[in-house]
Amino acid sequence: MTDLANRASGAVTTPGGRRRRLNGGGPRAGTVAAFVTPFFLPFLLFYLVPVGYALWQSFRVVRRSGGQYGTSYTTFGGFEQYVKVFQNTEFWSSIGRIGLFGIVQVPVMLFVALTIALLLDTPLLKAKGFFRITAFMPYAVPGVIAAIMWSYLYSPQLSPVVDALNGIGLHPDFLGPGAVLWSTANVSTWLWTGYNMLIMFSALQSIPQELYEAAKIDGASNWTIAWRVKVPIIAPSIVLTTVFSIIGTLQLYAEPAVLRQISSNISSTFTPNMLAYTVASGNNYQQAAAISVVIAVITFVLSFGFMRLTSKKAGL
Repeated sequence: MTDLANRASGAVTTPGGRRRRLNGGGPRAGTVAAFVTPFFLPFLLFYLVPVGYALWQSFRVVRRSGGQYGTSYTTFGGFEQYVKVFQNTEFWSSIGRIGLFGIVQVPVMLFVALTIALLLDTPLLKAKGFFRITAFMPYAVPGVIAAIMWSYLYSPQLSPVVDALNGIGLHPDFLGPGAVLWSTANVSTWLWTGYNMLIMFSALQSIPQELYEAAKIDGASNWTIAWRVKVPIIAPSIVLTTVFSIIGTLQLYAEPAVLRQISSNISSTFTPNMLAYTVASGNNYQQAAAISVVIAVITFVLSFGFMRLTSKKAGL
């Protein structure tokens, strides 16, 4: 028993009665560093340093000495840039627009993704591999390419869809002031539904089949099993995809930026990210950094708040 205990603890007893560790005292710092460095170094250089630099820039302001045409210099300005952000009506308009976008688009996208995942998990569906690849394929298309493709389908001069609808008496204006936001939402939904579906489908695959068999013995139908057994079990994956979607909504840029090339109803400040880019393009990097920091804080508050709310409801 003593020998087994020694081996379990990583030690052996020498003939002289002394105990000696087999592994030389545990993992060495150099070995740990060798495994951690490939992740930590890029994380430090390409994430923490840019975030820290943006935060530092957001507290800087440009002053001029000697009047309007004097020499400019950058100095510490406290919260002056943040005051300008909160006083900027275009910023709040973009936040309201993207908030409306997220309230409608995110639930619709996740409901479609969940429905597809449940259909792929049912034993009644044939050719599951084909439908799974088909549903996931849009995610393989880069966002800019997807936006260009949909801009072709939205354009009144080029779209065969618009021509077909005009032929039956309908005259849609997908790029009009009342529809362009939802046209953008359609592009995002088409692009990201498959990604969220795959996360949910992977969670469904980990559910033991014994649960389904027990539910069938109790008389549950496939519909009941889907919504009363499967959905509650994969609730953590649904929460995860919701958090990802909240973050992605506040980062929306590529789709409206591409559609802006063919629609005058999308301004350069259509989303918060587009506003930050526009301000930075005017060489006002400090103001753009402050906008970016505010967006990051809003993203953190919404995503963390949603996770806390769902955790409380689940009793976690």
